[in-house]
Amino acid sequence: MAVHREPLVIFLDVDNTLLDNDGLKADVGQKLHALFGEARAARFWEIYEEVRAEVDYVDYPTTIERFSSEDGEPGLLGRLTEILYNYPFKDRLYPDVFETLERLESRGLPVILSDGDPVYQPLKIQRSGLAEAVGGRVMICVHKEAELPRVFETYPADHYVMVDDKPRIHAALERTCPADFTTI
Repeated sequence: MAVHREPLVIFLDVDNTLLDNDGLKADVGQKLHALFGEARAARFWEIYEEVRAEVDYVDYPTTIERFSSEDGEPGLLGRLTEILYNYPFKDRLYPDVFETLERLESRGLPVILSDGDPVYQPLKIQRSGLAEAVGGRVMICVHKEAELPRVFETYPADHYVMVDDKPRIHAALERTCPADFTTI
């Protein structure tokens, strides 16, 4: 049986492509500073960078756990979880994102292809409304470049467009893409 191939699949990154992740991080930083003071907020971001260096992606759940464990303040884990998990993600979407996704839908099959931790990243995509806007077509990979063969198998197409801000993703696409592609 022949596999259905889309004429065009458009892969879209989320962080700093559809959603202002730098703004989200700044908002979280302000809340941490207000709640915990400068030194403790700075320590949170140190742990954030340590975890990021260890796993090579942003991992808020692990950062929260380590910071809470190290700090030892009762209730801290719950307060940090509240700040990060109940963030108004939709407020950080770039202007006209939903209109853009709707327009892309008229040209091809938009798919969110994002990397990050398997807990926080899907939550952010779902609560921002992005998952619904692309009909639930969302793939989360710890490292996109390592998952490209599975991505192409899941979404076979004659042509791909990849909208991503990371040069390593563009380079991996050049090495592994089974069809014509365009990177943005």
